[in-house]
Amino acid sequence: MPGISPDPAAPTPISKVHPVPTSRAGERLDRFLTEVERSLSRSAVQQLIDAGCVRVNGAPARASRRVKVGDRIEVTRPRRVPTRLLPEDIPLDVVYEDEALAVIAKPAGMVVHPAVGHRTGTLVHALLHRYGPLPSAAGLERAGIVHRIDKGTSGLLVVARTEASHRDLSRQLEVRDVRRVYRALVWGRMRELQGRIEAPLARSARDRKKFAVVSRGGRFAATRYHVERTFDYLSELTLTLETGRTHQIRVHLAHLGHPVFGDPEYGGRRGPLLRLPPAHRARAALLLSDLDHQALHAERLEFRHPETGELTQFTCPVPPDFAAVLRALACGC
Repeated sequence: MPGISPDPAAPTPISKVHPVPTSRAGERLDRFLTEVERSLSRSAVQQLIDAGCVRVNGAPARASRRVKVGDRIEVTRPRRVPTRLLPEDIPLDVVYEDEALAVIAKPAGMVVHPAVGHRTGTLVHALLHRYGPLPSAAGLERAGIVHRIDKGTSGLLVVARTEASHRDLSRQLEVRDVRRVYRALVWGRMRELQGRIEAPLARSARDRKKFAVVSRGGRFAATRYHVERTFDYLSELTLTLETGRTHQIRVHLAHLGHPVFGDPEYGGRRGPLLRLPPAHRARAALLLSDLDHQALHAERLEFRHPETGELTQFTCPVPPDFAAVLRALACGC
């Protein structure tokens, strides 16, 4: 397979044992495991059960079995065979580079690192072609990666070229010393011109590939926003991340009832369009057709250089299709 070469060494499976608390007694086994094995979808849990990788009190069990207090539920998850990434000659928009790091402007549509369904053509493959071996403390498939941007989001991210840089940049990210500012176009008008969204996030119970705001059990997440311009049915915002959870900005805005324009996963396309008055609907549909990704862009990035300690700042304008939509809204065309 291009992009990835299998490693013949067979990995050791991962086993976990889950006790059943009183509050969960009586649930179906598959539902119980979907909640405690948060990285797995219900269909993935079903596959493990069917493969005999789930045992209750030492014996295989059916998905429909009702769990009870005292049950010993053991899940054995086979590790994926390790892979060796093959460099790919993919053009990169390099904003800055030196021996320690690089700042890349990622286009919308590019996946940052290999994952299920995206085994080739990622940013990591392109980085390996340009720079050769990169620090892989987080795993070979995330070589050099310090933070991520969603596939459908464009903009800036910093890449570490040495182990020391990776450690320092990761530390800055962890203590929230890295400043990341995004530009977004959202449906509707915000109630306040600026504000702070604080709402914990967790995987959606309905769709494990998505995230949702939850009342308990989620991870702390906070986003600051400022309204730059308002239009008839859309608003242009700048947003600053306090935390960097997966899909954070998109989920927070959708939670407020202002999904990102064009976001196919969090209600930013068909739903708001159909709720518009007929006078605006045709024009909004035309703008949506010009944008094949969510109108979200990582515009500014600020951190201290891991070798010099100097504060470094980078900016990147929105991509042409996003800019064209903003121009059309500004002139009313």
